Amino acid sequence: QVKPQFERRENRSCGIFEAIVYRTQVVAGINYFIKVQVSDADYVHLRVFQSLPHENQGPSLVSFQTGKTRDDPLTYF
Repeated sequence: QVKPQFERRENRSCGIFEAIVYRTQVVAGINYFIKVQVSDADYVHLRVFQSLPHENQGPSLVSFQTGKTRDDPLTYF
């Protein structure tokens, strides 16, 4: 659901956009930290916020880190 947000902010189109691994952090909603494969050798780390259900809002891309590899650890950012 956040692929269009990422592509718009990065001004690029991704043929591959596959989540590899994720972590969560419970706040007033949930922060998801997601490692996403965007090409054969390129990965990005996304921080996505999902608000509480009663707020009726979809997930939003808060920030991201590019230039990652498959082996880079997924940490809070």
